[in-house]
Amino acid sequence: MQVGVPKEIDSGEKRVAISPDGVSKLQKLGYEVCIERGAGVGANFSDADYEAKGASIAPDAAALWDGADIVLKVSIPQEHPGAGRHEADLLDEHKTLIGFVWPAQNEELMQRLAATGGTVLAMDCIPRISRAQNYDALSTMANIAGYRAVIEAGQHFGRFFTGQITAAGKVPPAKVLVIGAGVAGLAAIGTAVGMGAIVRAFDTRPEVKEQVESMNAEFLLLDFEEDGSGEGGYAKTMSKEFIEAEMALFLEQAKEVDIIITTALIPGKPAPKLITEEMVRAMKAGSVIVDLAAEQGGNCECTVPGEVAKVHGVSVVGYTDFPSWMAAQSSTLYSNNLCNLMGALTPDKDGNIVVDMTDEVIRGATVIEKGAITWPPPPPRLSAAPKNAPAAPAPAPEPKRPALSANVKSYLGVGVLAAAILGIGFAAPETFLREMVTFILACFLGWQVVWNVTPALHTPLMSVTNAISGIIVIGALVQMSNPSSWAVGLAAFAILMATINIAGGFLVTRRMLRMFQR
Repeated sequence: MQVGVPKEIDSGEKRVAISPDGVSKLQKLGYEVCIERGAGVGANFSDADYEAKGASIAPDAAALWDGADIVLKVSIPQEHPGAGRHEADLLDEHKTLIGFVWPAQNEELMQRLAATGGTVLAMDCIPRISRAQNYDALSTMANIAGYRAVIEAGQHFGRFFTGQITAAGKVPPAKVLVIGAGVAGLAAIGTAVGMGAIVRAFDTRPEVKEQVESMNAEFLLLDFEEDGSGEGGYAKTMSKEFIEAEMALFLEQAKEVDIIITTALIPGKPAPKLITEEMVRAMKAGSVIVDLAAEQGGNCECTVPGEVAKVHGVSVVGYTDFPSWMAAQSSTLYSNNLCNLMGALTPDKDGNIVVDMTDEVIRGATVIEKGAITWPPPPPRLSAAPKNAPAAPAPAPEPKRPALSANVKSYLGVGVLAAAILGIGFAAPETFLREMVTFILACFLGWQVVWNVTPALHTPLMSVTNAISGIIVIGALVQMSNPSSWAVGLAAFAILMATINIAGGFLVTRRMLRMFQR
């Protein structure tokens, strides 16, 4: 079979579905690859780059679609000015189209594609499950958009992200608020933290708190008991009370932060309005809002999709094509996603595509099969394990006497230990008591001296062994005043060996820490 990669015709779209390296991957699966002339120019891939990898070059879109059995695209099919036809009409019952389709928002397009009798797989419908991560083009593009959002915010902000102290004065670090800690949000957080900003993040899903904090950002919490976790890794629509508390928090933050990046989207619905004009008015002049949900209407009331609006001195960035601004990177990663999916669709690596509807990943991505609309798919199975049979009820336990509480047990233990030490004090000779006191003091002081060293200088194992060595050093120092030369010699030897162990422990720990340094 032949795989065709047309030139994208969407206005401003610079990405291409397959990179030159992707051509080699498809050839290993048994496919022939044909690229439309100039398809990779926007991503800095020349026709010569593709030819060097063994791809053929089609002179125009009509020639490419006529010869291709499988067509790989980025953007949704549109009216093609060069071919004089809609791209959907170039599909037929023997062809398969793979690319972004957005079936929930394009019902008319779905009907037009289905009428051709072809098969369509939507990259935006890949189930967001662990097994499908290497096909997940949505996450790939969101990662790039989150990174680019911070870069674009810096371009409009006009100040340093990181704080500085210079001869000309002190510059405070920028304060960034990221709303939504999904893939795009986490990418934005990592980029902003790396540039030295003070970053805060908010999400309705409490399970992302640890991810945000692990990236050295502050997670904002509401004093409100409601979980926003929805299906497929997305957030769900929250209650009216939660939204009111959320909006109050955003208004308070708008007065403090310099940059707001919004990423909140709910599949199949317009983007929720989270930043009101009142919040924009509350921000300082020169502040920036980057709305990554602009394509679906935007999270900010002042967003103008595709443009940068200046509202009350605040720049509201509503660009909808951030991944295309980094076309080479986006195309390379999207090509990897497509090649991984093609690998799953070609189990025998013989150049023949197999749309296995029993595979939940392929089933989820297949929105049209041979002219029949199969979208939406059934929800993904969380587990394939069979349900366990209900266990027989356990027999009622025999009544037991109430056990002693933990506090009572600890008090009894301390009492027994005190009685034992008191008995030893009455019965043992004076020399034994003196040595016993020395031993106890050595244990306490030696442990405290070494154990309280900052954990950054220790591995857990070294901290324990060094603490024990510290006990030996303290005890041996006390014995240096012993009148017996044998005792003094053994004490000196003990000090030497314990000191070597402590120094060696720190040296080994330092070498281990260097392994993790950049």
